[in-house]
Amino acid sequence: MGTAAIGFLYAGATLGAMLSGIPIAFALGAVALAFMVVFMPGASLDTVAQNVYEEMASITLLSIPLFILKGAAIGRSRAGQDLYSAMHAWMHRIPGGLGIANVFACALFAAMAGSSPATCSAIGSAGIPEMRKRGYSPGFAAGIIAAGGTLGILLPPSITMILYAVASEQSLGRLFLAGIGPGLLLVALFAAWSMYRFRSEFTAAKAVLERGGPASPILADEQYSMAQRFSTLPRVLPFVILLTGVMVALYGGYATPSETAGLGGLLALGLIAAIYGVWRFRDVSPILIATLRESTMLMLIIGMSLLYAYVMSYLHLSQSAAAAIVAMQLSPWVLLVTILALVIVLGFFLPPVSIILMTAPIILPPLKAAGFDLVWFGVVMTITMEMGLIHPPVGLNIFVIKNIAPDIPLSDIIWGTLPFVMLMAVAILILCLVPGITLWLPDLLLATTR
Repeated sequence: MGTAAIGFLYAGATLGAMLSGIPIAFALGAVALAFMVVFMPGASLDTVAQNVYEEMASITLLSIPLFILKGAAIGRSRAGQDLYSAMHAWMHRIPGGLGIANVFACALFAAMAGSSPATCSAIGSAGIPEMRKRGYSPGFAAGIIAAGGTLGILLPPSITMILYAVASEQSLGRLFLAGIGPGLLLVALFAAWSMYRFRSEFTAAKAVLERGGPASPILADEQYSMAQRFSTLPRVLPFVILLTGVMVALYGGYATPSETAGLGGLLALGLIAAIYGVWRFRDVSPILIATLRESTMLMLIIGMSLLYAYVMSYLHLSQSAAAAIVAMQLSPWVLLVTILALVIVLGFFLPPVSIILMTAPIILPPLKAAGFDLVWFGVVMTITMEMGLIHPPVGLNIFVIKNIAPDIPLSDIIWGTLPFVMLMAVAILILCLVPGITLWLPDLLLATTR
C-alpha cells in the first residue's frame, strides 16, 4: 500500500475514532497502536513506552503541571471576583465600562492562571450575573466572558505556547514575549466592541423608555467614590505583583521556564494562604487534586499525541504531506491561509494541544521554507485555535459558560461569541500586515541582552 493510501486511511481512522466519542488521548493512542501493529515491525510495539518517554523527556514540559498548579490555586480562590470588582470600580464611568472591566479582568486572570476554562469560570461566575443585573443582554454578557477566556492560551504563561515551543523547537521565552503584543491587541478589539455594543443596547433601551416602556437597568448611572475604588486594590495588588515577579524571573534570566513555573505555583499558594486563609489541608487538597487530574489528563493527551506523530513520521506520512504541500508551489500567503483554514477545521473536533502536536511535523517545514518566522506563526496559530474555543460545534468555552449560566440559551451564547470570532480574524489580518506587533518585544529583549 502506498504512502498516500496509508495517509488517507490514517486520517480516516483518526476521524472515526474522534467521532465515536472515545476520549481524545485514547482515540489517538488506539489509532497509533493499530497502525504500528499493521504497518510497522512487530518489535516496534516493544518500544512504545520507551518512545513515549523519550518524546516527553523535555524539561520544558515539566513546567506544565507547575503552571497548572498556579492556575488552580488562583482559580479556586476568590481572586477572580476580587479582580473583577476592582476593574469594575475603576472603569464604570466608561461607556460599556462593565463589559470592558470583564475583558481586562479576563486578561489579567488569564495571565496569572494560563487557562481559558479557569478564566471563564472564575471571572464569568461573578461577571455574567453582574452584567445581566445591569441590563446587558445575556448573549452579550456570555460572549464577553467566553472571548476574554480565550486570552488564557495567548498571554504568558500559556500551556499552548509551551507545547508549540516543544513541537517547533523555538525559544519558549521568545514565544511568551511574542504573545504579549497580540494579546493586548485582542484586549483592545474586545474592549472596543464592548463599548460599541453597549452604546447600541443603551440607545435601544433609551428609545423604549421614551416610548413609555419600562426603564432598563442599563440606563442606571452608578457612582463609586475614590475611597471605594482604592479599597478594592489591596486584594488585587499581590496577584499583580505575583504576575510581575514571575515575568521578571523568567525574562530577567533569573530562572528557567520550569523554575519560574515552580516559583509561580509556590507564590500562588502562599498568596491565597495569606489573603484568603486557604492553608489548611482540607482547603488545599481540592487544589492539589484538581492539579493532579488536569495534569494527568493533559500529559496523557500529550503523550498519545506524540506517539501519534511518531507513527506518522515513521510511516513517512508527515514528510510526504509536507513535501506535497511544498510541491504545490503555493504563494506564501496562500499557503498560510490554507494552513490556517486547516487549523480552524481541526478546531471543530480537537483541543489546541492535539492540533499542535499532530500538525506541527506537517505544516512547519513548508512554512519555514516559505520564509515565515515560526515564532510569529506560533502566535497567529494560537489566535486561530482561540477561535476554536468559542465557535461551535465543540467550542470549550461555550460549554463552560453554559455550565456557569445554565439559564442562558445555548443559541444566545453562540450568537454572542460570533462577533468576537470575527474580531480574532481581524487581529490575524492585522498581524499579517504588521508582523512587528508580534516580534518587536522579543527582538527588543534580544537586542538588550547582546
